[in-house]
Amino acid sequence: MSTDTQGAGRLGFEAGQVVQEFGWGDDVDEALRAEIEKIIGSELEDEDFGDVTDGVILWWREDDGDLTDALVDVQTVLDDGGLIWIFTPKPGRDGEVGHGDIQEAATTAGLQTTSTFAIAEDWSATKLGYRGRGK
Repeated sequence: MSTDTQGAGRLGFEAGQVVQEFGWGDDVDEALRAEIEKIIGSELEDEDFGDVTDGVILWWREDDGDLTDALVDVQTVLDDGGLIWIFTPKPGRDGEVGHGDIQEAATTAGLQTTSTFAIAEDWSATKLGYRGRGK
C-alpha cells in the first residue's frame, strides 16, 4: 500500500526530476525526504549543487533569517516552471512561521502562495508559484 497520496505524492514531483533541498537540519522529516527521493528516483541535491533543477524544497523555521532573501536565492537554481515548496513547522510547533509571513516574503520575491497543507507530523507544506502578469 502506498502512502504517496498522503504525503510526497501531493507535491507534484515526477520520476527523473532533479530536486534541490535547502535548509536541511536535524529536525526535518526523514520519511518525507525518503518519499520524495522514491518518487524522483534519486537523492535530493544539497545546497551546493551547481546545476539547474526541476524543483526546490526549502525547510524554513522562524529563526532561519530572511525568508525573502532565501526565496530569491532558490529561484536562481530553478528551470522555468520549476516547483518551489516551503516546509515550515506546523502551528504550535517550535519555529513555526506564520502564513502571513510566508505570503509577504513570497510576494516580495515575485512569487505567490498557491496552496498549504499538512505534509508530515510536524511540518506544513506551502507551494509557491510565479505571479502571472494579466493578459
